[in-house]
Amino acid sequence: MLAKYLFIFSLALGAWAAEEDVLELTDSDFTATLDTYDNTLVMFYAPWCGHCKHLKPEFAKAAGELKRNDPPITLAKVDCTEGGKDTCGKYSVSGYPTLKIFSKSEMVSDYNGPREADGIVKYMKSQVGPASKELKGEECHKNFLETNEVSYILYTEKEDSPLAKAFHSVAKKLREKARFAHTIAKSLVEKDGFKNKIVLYRPKILQNKFEESILHYDGESNIADISDFVTKNYFGLAGIRTRDNAQSFVNPLVVAYYSVDYVKNPKGTNYWRNRILKASKNYKSFNYAISNKDDFQHELNDFGVTFAKDDKPVILARDEKNQKYVMKDEFNVENFEKFLKDFDSNVLEPFIKSEPIPEDNSAPVKVVVGKNYDDIITNSDKDVLIEFYAPWCGHCKKLAPIFDELGEKLVDENVVIAKFDATANDVPAQFEVRGFPTLYWIPKDAKSSPVKYEGGRELDDFVKYIAKHSSDGLKNFDRKGNAKVAKEEL
Repeated sequence: MLAKYLFIFSLALGAWAAEEDVLELTDSDFTATLDTYDNTLVMFYAPWCGHCKHLKPEFAKAAGELKRNDPPITLAKVDCTEGGKDTCGKYSVSGYPTLKIFSKSEMVSDYNGPREADGIVKYMKSQVGPASKELKGEECHKNFLETNEVSYILYTEKEDSPLAKAFHSVAKKLREKARFAHTIAKSLVEKDGFKNKIVLYRPKILQNKFEESILHYDGESNIADISDFVTKNYFGLAGIRTRDNAQSFVNPLVVAYYSVDYVKNPKGTNYWRNRILKASKNYKSFNYAISNKDDFQHELNDFGVTFAKDDKPVILARDEKNQKYVMKDEFNVENFEKFLKDFDSNVLEPFIKSEPIPEDNSAPVKVVVGKNYDDIITNSDKDVLIEFYAPWCGHCKKLAPIFDELGEKLVDENVVIAKFDATANDVPAQFEVRGFPTLYWIPKDAKSSPVKYEGGRELDDFVKYIAKHSSDGLKNFDRKGNAKVAKEEL
């Protein structure tokens, strides 16, 4: 029992200590305090703000890491509802939390980085000091490589050589993505045959027998070529894909989702990663990654995987057209190799997230889902006005009766009025849906080139738009949307 209380006390003490690493500033001491620190990240917050409460522990954890950085980086917070109202007003804080980077008391820029501790640390390290660290001797060189991140070092005889100038330009451009260092120390430059080369080092934790742990660039002093060397080799054969860097991975992409954790379980994490590497070596036209299944549950959901029941990887892939594929068999190297072979041969059936096709779809407004999109839209010989909506969207609920009335009004016309739940079905690639409702007009002879509808949302607005843009014109309305008068029989 005593051990239990000691454990709880130690956790509380650790949390308290981390909170202590974050400065609490007010209007009265903001400027004077910041002037004593070279680099500070300030969080402007409100105590009642849910996002602020979520960020605070991550912010505190990052503060503990960054105070030991070289150069040190300070983290501070300002309560905009109490002692920091004037300061928040001065820096135009209109939402919470708002983060800004300061050099002493001068604001340098808004913070646009991640909101998790590791991401905050990496982002802030990239924002201060030189983009490339100078290594002056063996000890400095050794310390720089004691990391779990991929590192790049330039070994050069002259600080102003063409290669050095190009390397520093790349380092400034990519400082948020990778670690850079350089040296002119003779003992390092002439060691291991690295003179006038850029060298990539993979950390010990990522080293494996399927790829080189050290790569050399000894090409031209060309910024584009050096940049390609950095970006194309950074992740290796199977990169560690996180929420912060997910956008850096491009299709065709094969991802293994499992309990990726290089802190608590590096051995288990690499056990599965090595099997991914082993199988992938014969299919190098694809990009590969491993991702923590808990961090990417939303992606698993998009592939129809609601729960990954065991520790074995779940394999999901996207091709160059962004079509989705699921490896249905249980993971082992043999099954994975078969999946890659079929993926490479284009014989796999794409996965389409879809609600069931409605048994009765006779209403004037057609219900479109992932599995009947082609039947109702693509293969139709009619123009289409389609609404992408979300069931919880207030604006969509307001539009629903108007859309139903529109469908009834145009039921005899050569046009389809349709609705599509974008939260329960895969939105086809040709549509850009960022908010709800989003509407598109799809001419019957240009189904691959939809036009976003930007007009009014009253019944007459829709009728006039459709009447004007209808491919063949409407039977009951002229091009201005006026109802045609029926000819009286003679």
